[in-house]
Amino acid sequence: MELRAMISLLLLLLLGLSMAHPGHFVFSVKLVVDDFLFGSLSSEILEDESDITSTILRMNNGSTDFLIEGDVLIPRTRSAMRCFSKTFSCLWSKSANGKVEIPFIINSKYDTHEKNEILNAMKDFHSKTCIRFVPRVKQRMYISFEPRYGCFSSLGRLGDKQVVSLQRFGCVRHGIIQHELLHALGFYHEHTRSDRDQYVRINWEYKKDSNNLNTPYDYSSVMHYGRTAFASQFGKETITPIPDPSVPIGQRQGMSDIDIRRINTLYKCCK
Repeated sequence: MELRAMISLLLLLLLGLSMAHPGHFVFSVKLVVDDFLFGSLSSEILEDESDITSTILRMNNGSTDFLIEGDVLIPRTRSAMRCFSKTFSCLWSKSANGKVEIPFIINSKYDTHEKNEILNAMKDFHSKTCIRFVPRVKQRMYISFEPRYGCFSSLGRLGDKQVVSLQRFGCVRHGIIQHELLHALGFYHEHTRSDRDQYVRINWEYKKDSNNLNTPYDYSSVMHYGRTAFASQFGKETITPIPDPSVPIGQRQGMSDIDIRRINTLYKCCK
């Protein structure tokens, strides 16, 4: 049965129940409909129609965590600006074998498909960079993939357990996983580069120095927000490429070639 037909039948069924027992079923109807529409429907339809960062901002709407730039978690247990104020202060260390080994665990609440999606997103790093995500044994510093509210990560290595939140039914997507992992590796959003005003026009005044790693500005980066990010009105454009406003930004796939080059440059990989 097609998804839209299933939705129609479900709504009719729940409507009948609510009319038969108005006081008892109204709240249940809302919960079931919300779960169906924003669970199955969001993963099957909305993820195909939204760019990565639009989905991230939608999923994080209403979060009570301390997030900057929409999805960068600032832990309350450490200085908020450590990664911002001191270059290379929170990079992961290289092992004796020349690889950057990052221990991880995946929360048991994810189903098999979701776990495979996370593992496959990490495999891209293995084949194209010196980054290696390895199952945690007893290491003190590690990444914990957890289905919390929204999609977010801290910036760079914290020094102990650090959460990469991938909420189910929305955040467990290849490109979003790689976006959050790049934050965990120490990468900022593309539109916050120190030279960004040469390439995009934005509607808020916030500019900081950044190490651009001698790479060109990358409209196709998985770290670049889409045109309507943080819009105060639905559909209002907040980021406009210049001088050519038609340049596509806000992609749906995963790491670009320049994203990969930056990882290899920042971590001094041989590739």
